[in-house]
Amino acid sequence: MIRPAVAADRPRIEEIVEAAYTPWAELIGARPIPMDADYAAFIEAGHVFVTGDGPDGLIVLIPEDGVLLIENVAVAPDRHGQGIGRALLSFAEDHARALALPRLRLYTNELMARNIALYTRLGYHETGREDIGGRNVVHMSKTLT
Repeated sequence: MIRPAVAADRPRIEEIVEAAYTPWAELIGARPIPMDADYAAFIEAGHVFVTGDGPDGLIVLIPEDGVLLIENVAVAPDRHGQGIGRALLSFAEDHARALALPRLRLYTNELMARNIALYTRLGYHETGREDIGGRNVVHMSKTLT
């Protein structure tokens, strides 16, 4: 079950993000952007969706002009490999369709090769690269059919 996050979910959301991104922070030498996001504001704006009551995973979805931005997707490390991340990404596609947005976009650090490979397998393609605050990011996009 994927549901909109509520204010009471914020501590668990921040815990998941911290745990999920800490290994990446060590790899890239900086805190990934999602680690410092304002989750209270995202929740209040209705941009955060979580799995179940726990929750065990989250996705931040921000509608933009003609596209749905996947700002962040994170799963509790002890729940990796159980399909939660894929379910959240599938939910993002359904959410984009419900909003009549024909495309999804996301960005990730270029050193997160495992994530880039997953997104590629799921039909995303690279649209560009840029430096954001000393972080080399890969922009990716998926057009919905």
